[in-house]
Amino acid sequence: MNNVRSIDFNASPRPTLGVEWEFALVDKQTRDLSNSAAQLFERVSELDNPSSGDRIHKELLRNTVELVTGICRTTGEAIADLEESLSVVRLIADDLGVDLFGAGTHPFALWSTQQLTPSPRYAELIERTQWWGRQMLIWGVHVHVGINHRDKVLPIVSSLLNQYPHLLALSASSPMWSGQDTGYASNRAMMFQQLPTAGLPFQFQRWSEFEKFVGDQMTTGIIENLNEIRWDIRPSPNLGTVEIRVCDGVSTIAELAGLVALIHCLVVDLDRRLDAGETLPDMAPWLVQENKWRAARYGLDAIIITDSDCNERLVTDDLYDMLERLTPVAVDLGCADELASVADIPGHGGSYQRQRRTFADTGDMVAVVDQVVSELNR
Repeated sequence: MNNVRSIDFNASPRPTLGVEWEFALVDKQTRDLSNSAAQLFERVSELDNPSSGDRIHKELLRNTVELVTGICRTTGEAIADLEESLSVVRLIADDLGVDLFGAGTHPFALWSTQQLTPSPRYAELIERTQWWGRQMLIWGVHVHVGINHRDKVLPIVSSLLNQYPHLLALSASSPMWSGQDTGYASNRAMMFQQLPTAGLPFQFQRWSEFEKFVGDQMTTGIIENLNEIRWDIRPSPNLGTVEIRVCDGVSTIAELAGLVALIHCLVVDLDRRLDAGETLPDMAPWLVQENKWRAARYGLDAIIITDSDCNERLVTDDLYDMLERLTPVAVDLGCADELASVADIPGHGGSYQRQRRTFADTGDMVAVVDQVVSELNR
């Protein structure tokens, strides 16, 4: 039987950007998660500006709101788009007695008290995944970058995995879970991969291989549509993009801008190298998997594998060289300042490090929530 499913890729003529930024809703008094998203979205629907509804989305749980940009040309444009939506949501949230919490996990909330957003799709996900699905108290940032030809997509996805640990280490913001320090910089990365179609992507090089994979998935009932492939980096054929879903939730505009700029530059650099006839570098799946674990466990202190020859290096040392190499690309894309700001993250400490410092100083996980909330409000 031929299970191949033809998949059209709606190519993007330019390397445009789209960003999705997830937040948890936390009660202003208790600092626990608040299942108040339904009231928030009701208020959004009453706004005079109809475009607000297109930018503010529901998610799996009723403790979550997601801000989504339109199609943007630059990092600055994407951030301005998000700030506009953020100002709307903040006002509504404040009136509802909740704050926005931008991290990969909440330090002490319990999954058993969280409510599901009414949706047949979400109900089916929980029915299928059971305990693991109900554990998904996680929040992240997703970045789309436009690609002008489908045959570039999978080589870019596979090569971009070499920079997976850099992106995860920089954004790691989920060290605590159910009232305990997990010992991981990003517990979110470890949790999310428990879903049956989540985690690292398969490393295909040709579009026909991806079509065969999707055909097998649909024939066997593993998925019903492409969005159910929840890889950390994945093609998004309808949008004509590569979608990078590596990053934990982010608590500051400055860090978000830096990460978006870095991802934009990485993808455009790989795209240009393909245009120049280069075969993009990649690594064996077992090396990629190890790098993901090291970055999730050790964050900015991870010693990562840098190439297929198994050379190793401190992730921040490799990062600084990468930023220098990508600077000309950033100039072309109008995000040189944002890219340069990425170097500030290790200097100030990643979010997971800042959260641990707060807990070490106070012994109080409520104070950790206060700290994450305050970073967004500065």
